[in-house]
Amino acid sequence: MRFFDLHVHSAFSEGESTIEQLAKRAEELGYSNICFSEYYEGRAQLEKLKAEIAKAQRKTKIEILLGFEARNTRELKRLADIKRMFDVLLAHGGDLRMNRAAVETKEVDILTHPEHKRYDCGVNHIMAKLAKRNNVAIEINFREILTSTKKTRSRILANMRDNITLAKKYKMPIILCSGAISHWELCDPLSMVSMAEQLGMILKHAKEAVSKIPEKIVKSAKERKSKKWIMPGVKTR
Repeated sequence: MRFFDLHVHSAFSEGESTIEQLAKRAEELGYSNICFSEYYEGRAQLEKLKAEIAKAQRKTKIEILLGFEARNTRELKRLADIKRMFDVLLAHGGDLRMNRAAVETKEVDILTHPEHKRYDCGVNHIMAKLAKRNNVAIEINFREILTSTKKTRSRILANMRDNITLAKKYKMPIILCSGAISHWELCDPLSMVSMAEQLGMILKHAKEAVSKIPEKIVKSAKERKSKKWIMPGVKTR
């Protein structure tokens, strides 16, 4: 089984560790793919990131992907238009308007921590149905758990359980990500699976959330870059 962590921040955004440090640590933990989620600042930054990833790729066996995390609806639309230039499109969750826009946008791969700074889970039954229809994975972000305490942690865990319950009922995809900003915060995949079980996921679905579901996202990213790709579901022969 191949494992994926598609939401990690390096020193290029809000992170503390280099791309190489994070990639090597992820390889030690048993991952086959890791995606660096950055904040888009223009074409020059994008090309610089690609060069840094290529440099780190030569020093590790793990496959390194580039993702951008949209912080508002305007940025989300801009990144959706240029998605063929990178691998994974993430939408920074928490704001209800942003959560809704993310699940409505087919180009979005992951809605990150939809419950962020909220007193509810950030997703309702309508949004769950849209997430399923548009193949937008709802994230269980382990940094949210690890860095919170007391009542805040209790609220986050309850909200994550609610999203898992919605996922069961409406079959929206759930993905497990570390959300790490340091190579010391990366979590081995089986530990994340175990935590997801504690939140109410059955073992099969918890494993798929760190393997099968992110693998589909990676496969879709590679197909999108093909010259034969025209739009989702449409390719030339």
